[in-house]
Amino acid sequence: MIDPPITDLSATVYTIPTDFPEADGTLAWACTTMIVVQAHAGARIGTGWTYGPAACGAVVTDTLAPLVLGASAMDVGAAFDRMVHAVRNAGRPGIAGCALSAVDVALWDLKARLLEIPLHRLLGAVRGAVPVYGSGGFTTYDSARLTTQLEQWVHEQSIPRVKIKIGEAAGTEEDRDLARIEQARTVIGDETELYVDANGAFHHKQAVRFAERAAAAHVSWFEEPVSSDDLDGLRRVRAAVTADVAAGEYGYDLTYFRRMCEAGAVDCLQADLSRCGGITEWLRVAAVAASYHLQISGHCAPHLHAHVGAATPNLRHLEWFHDHVRIESSCFDGALDPGGGSIRPDPQAPGHGLTFRAQDVAPYLVRGPAPQPSPA
Repeated sequence: MIDPPITDLSATVYTIPTDFPEADGTLAWACTTMIVVQAHAGARIGTGWTYGPAACGAVVTDTLAPLVLGASAMDVGAAFDRMVHAVRNAGRPGIAGCALSAVDVALWDLKARLLEIPLHRLLGAVRGAVPVYGSGGFTTYDSARLTTQLEQWVHEQSIPRVKIKIGEAAGTEEDRDLARIEQARTVIGDETELYVDANGAFHHKQAVRFAERAAAAHVSWFEEPVSSDDLDGLRRVRAAVTADVAAGEYGYDLTYFRRMCEAGAVDCLQADLSRCGGITEWLRVAAVAASYHLQISGHCAPHLHAHVGAATPNLRHLEWFHDHVRIESSCFDGALDPGGGSIRPDPQAPGHGLTFRAQDVAPYLVRGPAPQPSPA
């Protein structure tokens, strides 16, 4: 097929309970909703997904699908432009942005499968192994659960960098935050990098004071010490602490990321391609970061980022996020192994190399077509 048309585009929504209650500094949750998008061109299927409200599924089927159906599966950029214009009045940040991102990933995966090449080769690979860091350490974890998780990453999987949540109760439990940081450093030893994520729980002077209290633990990454909307606050914290300051996970378009870079707000820019506009926009965001001599880090959804991470020259690493790892490993064939601190996209499998097992998550179906048995 030289110019195959897209013949179907579907969205299926699943809400999956967490394995234990999870919380960070500013939010708590007991389930995660995943919206799976599949784009068809004849017998070939491309798959993308996002994490967000179930309403994302309706945006895919009602607003975006009519713009994609019948179009060439080779012209992902044209589909992206049509989708961006279509969600203007709905508001691209938020639900529409997540829906658009999932469709974009599905279209890139479909194109690579039609061409029968791995997605990172289609994008232009720059590395075969993509660094990751272990991420979880939720504020709801007791001491034993935190220790078990850290030991799995560091001692079983040999991941040399890990992150825990702090800022508990909107930054009002600093002593417990500090105790958990000290516990983490004891468990992981001196050679492993220790990251913390406050999810915007602190104000900027509080964040600086807290970093001083935690200095003995040698934290090297301070994520969202203040709200990611407070660019001046991020810049002030960045200037005062030794840890790298990171933010950007709530960016939904290119201009958001340019403002963050322009403000001198971060040492490393984060982006989440399940929100920011998929692979198409991620590549542009990474280029903006590079123009400011910054690296970029993928937020959450590690299997979604693996191939684009392999094709991004200024990538620092991806987040091996416990909640999403658990979901992606349980519902996709081809899930990756973080052993040694990196994941390696399959150099032979077409597309992103993952096959969705709808039957395995059928009990969590919220919206969409009933799952069909996989062919034998």
